[in-house]
Amino acid sequence: MTPPVNIPASQPKTALPNHLQLPETDGSIVENYQESPQGNLLTSSILPRLRELHPDGRFSVGQDSGIYFQHTEPPLDGCRSPDWFYVPDVPPMLDGTFRRSYVLWQELVPPLVIMEYASGDGSKERDPTPMTGKFWIYERAIGAKYYAIFEIETGVIELYRLDNDRYIEVAPNEAGRLPLPPLGVELGVWEGEYRGIETPWLRVWDAATGKMMPNEEERAEIEGKRADSAHERAEVAESLADDYRDWLKEETERAEKAVKDAALATQQADVAKQQRDEAQVRADVAMRQRDEAQVRADAAKKRAEVLAEQLRALGIDPEAA
Repeated sequence: MTPPVNIPASQPKTALPNHLQLPETDGSIVENYQESPQGNLLTSSILPRLRELHPDGRFSVGQDSGIYFQHTEPPLDGCRSPDWFYVPDVPPMLDGTFRRSYVLWQELVPPLVIMEYASGDGSKERDPTPMTGKFWIYERAIGAKYYAIFEIETGVIELYRLDNDRYIEVAPNEAGRLPLPPLGVELGVWEGEYRGIETPWLRVWDAATGKMMPNEEERAEIEGKRADSAHERAEVAESLADDYRDWLKEETERAEKAVKDAALATQQADVAKQQRDEAQVRADVAMRQRDEAQVRADAAKKRAEVLAEQLRALGIDPEAA
């Protein structure tokens, strides 16, 4: 590496080149077909979590993008391009322009996480050579808090955490995954098919639930199933509602008939009561007439007895007469 250009302390930061003035590519090609889908899979899966952590949208994710950590001549000697990195608390764009690279002396915020997908045995990604090795640069020059190495052929993953300016390896948890506490996720390996490739993939799990975080396609499938399930539930609910409406109609008709029957019974009871009342009146009249006839009969009998006594007094036998 060419030694860094000496910048006088009095020279303002604006005098240094920015992302628009620095090379955005070194002309190299992607090393294998898996790197691009792996980065897309990781970004797609973790993006909802990053939006939760940054509701203001201030974060940046880079894939195969350059990080300028030192101003050198030529400029690319002071740049490395991790396969994936995440920087918190920076705007997603600069002055309305997409970043062509991430320039540390312009941004002043180091990446929180850097990841490399190792095509071979990972020796380049673990190279601690001062000033040139990736491991040394990410640890000492860039100072990323976490550095992950994923061997795409073997499915082996390592995670390092910066502690006192040195990387120490993070031990796997009981589930065999590597925790990233600032993001509330765990790194692990998933055996499956993605974009037509079936191989070990680096994935993220939700540390709180232990569930693998779905990518955009998986979320769409989940939402589709939820929609289908919701539609089925709606159909069942509509069928139940129809049954309820039919039952309610039948119950209403039965209730209306019961009301009518009760009204008719009440009317019949009123008629019967009226008839009983009229019969009672007639019975009372008949009894009164009987009593009056009895009084008249008793009076007639008494008069007959008086007359009989008078006749006997005159010497006349009323029975002979």
